Amino acid sequence: MSDLQQLYQQVILDHSRARHGHGEIEPYSAESFQVNPTCGDEVRLRVRLEWDGSVARLAELGWMGRGCSISQASLSVLHDLVAGQDVARSEELGETFRELMHGRGQELEPAKQDALQDATAFVGVARYPARIKCALLGWMALRDALAHALTTPATNHDGAATSGALQEEDQ
Repeated sequence: MSDLQQLYQQVILDHSRARHGHGEIEPYSAESFQVNPTCGDEVRLRVRLEWDGSVARLAELGWMGRGCSISQASLSVLHDLVAGQDVARSEELGETFRELMHGRGQELEPAKQDALQDATAFVGVARYPARIKCALLGWMALRDALAHALTTPATNHDGAATSGALQEEDQ
């Protein structure tokens, strides 16, 4: 195993042990529950959006899940990458990560690798088709939660409306 592969493996192990963003958040704009039927990994991911005019920002993200070190580490890395980002940037990072996973172990161009930060450690995972779903689980949950947050009336989950998805329609 090369030094770079060992470093990547260590990044994944570190993130699976010290899970960034692990825990439920309240209030939240939307949530998504996803299961990998192949291995049983699961995650419940919640997002809270804040709006600055017409731009939605991912103010907070929290998740609860169980599964292999790859799925748990991927969720931790995802949290570090997207928390505080605007939704468009979060979706762009998700698309870049999906590109990495579908590259069958081929590294991305340097600018994309830089954007993914610790997520580039999953390049080796992409060589194993059965493990790709583990790495993508949290990213699919994020995509789903953001879609719900942006297309449904926003509430703080105690029934009171908040600014959010309907804001653009009001303008």
